[in-house]
Amino acid sequence: MKKELTCIICPRGCTLTVNIENSNVSVSGNSCPKGEQYGINECTNPTRTVTSIVRVTNREDTMVSVKTSIPIPKDKIFEVMGEIRKVSVEAPVKIGDVIISDLFSADIIATKEIL
Repeated sequence: MKKELTCIICPRGCTLTVNIENSNVSVSGNSCPKGEQYGINECTNPTRTVTSIVRVTNREDTMVSVKTSIPIPKDKIFEVMGEIRKVSVEAPVKIGDVIISDLFSADIIATKEIL
């Protein structure tokens, strides 16, 4: 199988060609080793950092932005979003506060301060 990707690791935006045959993965078109690793990861185990918002219950019309502490498997995004939708927090919230612990090995952390 052959797949074409645009590398997003640096501003160069190399066009990568990833060839997958059985368990052998090869990447061409990359200008650096990071591009090669990106191509391999994207085709064998794609991950994403998820960002969202959580309601702050003791503030009218207030939400706090959150994100995963580490990238999670791409196929788990909807499950993570479902868990995020279930929670709310009370102010004060500090940047880095853990809102949900150990969700697919990642924590959901606050990225905004609400006093």
